[in-house]
Amino acid sequence: LYSAWLETKLGSMLAISDDDHLLLLEFVDRKGLEMEIKKLRTRLKAAISPEKTNVIRQIEAELELYFDGELVDFKTPIRYIGSEFQQGVWDELRRIPVGEMISYKVLAEKLGKPTASRAVARANGANQLSLIVPCHRVINSNGELGGYGGGLARKEWLIKHEKMVPK
Repeated sequence: LYSAWLETKLGSMLAISDDDHLLLLEFVDRKGLEMEIKKLRTRLKAAISPEKTNVIRQIEAELELYFDGELVDFKTPIRYIGSEFQQGVWDELRRIPVGEMISYKVLAEKLGKPTASRAVARANGANQLSLIVPCHRVINSNGELGGYGGGLARKEWLIKHEKMVPK
């Protein structure tokens, strides 16, 4: 596995990839990031070396376009590291249109599990591909922002940014 530090308008991010896929993209100050990295290394039985792969260079270029308001659909190849349920949640997150938000309850309903709001929220929080899997687009049923691993100030910025981006 390979890693690189990427600078964005919202702060530094860490990208981890294998030769073909992006596996992790997180803000470096995210609570629990060290544990996420440890789980990734353990699950894949791999060491992580500092190196900018083609995959990491691609996400770096796409992030720049995203933050400049010129990109809404990431093309960098990704690989989920999670349970079947988590992967289903993450796929559904990727279907939320740019500039829109839904609640954990609605997300659970879309998955055919209307009573699983808490499990959906946990899977949402376990997402390791920030921005690409747009967990920031999920809010509480009462309209409040709810949580976000990257911090509520970033979540608020991302939501406002995406509402202004031409689709």
